Amino acid sequence: MNLPGYYSSGQFARMAGVTVRTIRFYDRQNILKPSYVNHSGARFYTDSDLARLQQILLLKYLGFSLDDIREMTIGDTDYHFLRNSLNLQKKLVQDRIEQMQLVESAIEDTVRTIEEEHQIDWSHMLELIHLTGMEKSLKHQYQNATNISARIRLHRDYSANRQGWFPWIYEQCQIADGLRVLELGGGNGALWTENLSLLPEHVHICLSDISEGMLRDARRNIGQEDPRFSFHAFDCADIPFPDKSFDLVIAGHVLFYCRDLPRVFREVRRVLTPEGHFLCSTYGKEHMKEISSLVQQFDSRIVLSAEKLYEQFGLENGQTLLQPFFTSIRCLRYEDSITLYQAEPLIEYILSCHGNQNQILLEHYKDFRSFTEKKTAKGFHITKDAGIFLCEK
Repeated sequence: MNLPGYYSSGQFARMAGVTVRTIRFYDRQNILKPSYVNHSGARFYTDSDLARLQQILLLKYLGFSLDDIREMTIGDTDYHFLRNSLNLQKKLVQDRIEQMQLVESAIEDTVRTIEEEHQIDWSHMLELIHLTGMEKSLKHQYQNATNISARIRLHRDYSANRQGWFPWIYEQCQIADGLRVLELGGGNGALWTENLSLLPEHVHICLSDISEGMLRDARRNIGQEDPRFSFHAFDCADIPFPDKSFDLVIAGHVLFYCRDLPRVFREVRRVLTPEGHFLCSTYGKEHMKEISSLVQQFDSRIVLSAEKLYEQFGLENGQTLLQPFFTSIRCLRYEDSITLYQAEPLIEYILSCHGNQNQILLEHYKDFRSFTEKKTAKGFHITKDAGIFLCEK
């Protein structure tokens, strides 16, 4: 039986360069199910299945387990998602190359020590063990980078305010020649990559994040050779710099993740110069409320975030939380909204959230896509409620 656009298991395996046994194994493991099974039990696959298989094979090559791969791939891969997935997988390959280079260097150092001193340098061996263990963080890094990229793309590509969030934040920083800047939770360095041409020549910016993976992305995006930047991994509740080290400290959309805000604020105040400023961004309770409403209409069980982060540190309560530690606190709101006429960026954003949506939506992806397409056909409005607190020490 010939089905237009469908391939038999044998055809599909040959196209992918794998065995039929491999295809059947992925089917049994619920990683790659056929698009169609006829009454005789024959399995048929499509071009979308081939794109998904490409993703599976690359992740397997990079060392991920089948359980990891099952969580990291989505049930329906169209070109929109495939493009984003390929870009992220490229970054993942770059990370693995960097890690293997570090492992190679550690092995060479250990061998050299054995040859020259006829004994094992246990510190080098311990370093080697730590480096080979770095791969355990790759899954979290991959997923985190995917989620951050999805959220940035929605705001960057579809917001009404054409200035853009990061250029607006940079404008509020008023960075002048000679300024010493610390960014907490700097992520992939988007604040700086979007404003590099405006940055004075003689400034020093310490970009920090708790994730080494995000810092690797930042180094790549900004450039290793830019002398204005240094990169450090640490928790913002324990800043490893002396008192009065910085003229400006920036915390962009990170404070609502901090479990001990008073400790963070004390640390920020400690490292600020007497005339220093603290700029921190967050959002309010109205932010993106239409998206939560949309998924609830589709399935009332869906919760996009287990926590209401604006209750931890938001536009409504931020000033009260900051007041014991800073003076002259001003709240500035970023005027913006989003209107969408297509489903893909909205779905991508929803899948990037931290709630239980993927457990429900990925099993009903085609139904949810159809539902979202109807909602966006005549324009889907999204409220944005974000801004900053600008504080003096």
